[in-house]
Amino acid sequence: MEDVLNKIDNPSMKEDIKKLIKFHGYLSSGALIGYQMLNIAKRELDIHDDEKIYVTCETLNCVPDPFQILRSSTIGNKGLKVLDYDKMAVTVNKGAGKDEKFVKGIRIYFNAKKTEKYPILHDWYMNYKKVRHEEVVPILLEAGEDVYSWEFVEIEVPEKKKKNVLLCEKCGESFVSWDKSTICIPCSKDENNNTANK
Repeated sequence: MEDVLNKIDNPSMKEDIKKLIKFHGYLSSGALIGYQMLNIAKRELDIHDDEKIYVTCETLNCVPDPFQILRSSTIGNKGLKVLDYDKMAVTVNKGAGKDEKFVKGIRIYFNAKKTEKYPILHDWYMNYKKVRHEEVVPILLEAGEDVYSWEFVEIEVPEKKKKNVLLCEKCGESFVSWDKSTICIPCSKDENNNTANK
């Protein structure tokens, strides 16, 4: 990957890629795709470095990593949601103002039709041939934004729910009950399984 880093002229991008490699272990094609999607979102939504963003990734594979590493959008701080749809797509938005019910977001996806101009990349993406990351990464860098499509979307701001901490009637452990249920989810599942087995 050192040869890839040497081909990157932009010092800021080079530092970002080094961080990705350190976190991920190597520069995977998916992590680079996530990075390129992040840059599109930053430009199109005019996202500044000090602004929190919210990201919904439509795959578990590598694409979420740049959002975690470079933007601190994680599952734990509710800045990252992962929908395991196995699609190379993300939706990004800034935080909402106090009384906003909807915010502007952008959905970006890796466009298979556009990869046709890059046969090796297309073969990798469509799984027509086994292609190593070392072959795909330089093509992604060369193609840049040419292989993505995006559209602006309106995102409903979720209503903040009251947090109710209760002790489960079955196991006695504390849990957060969002719907005022008095039985935790695992005990509820056990109860449903026992009922189904009768």
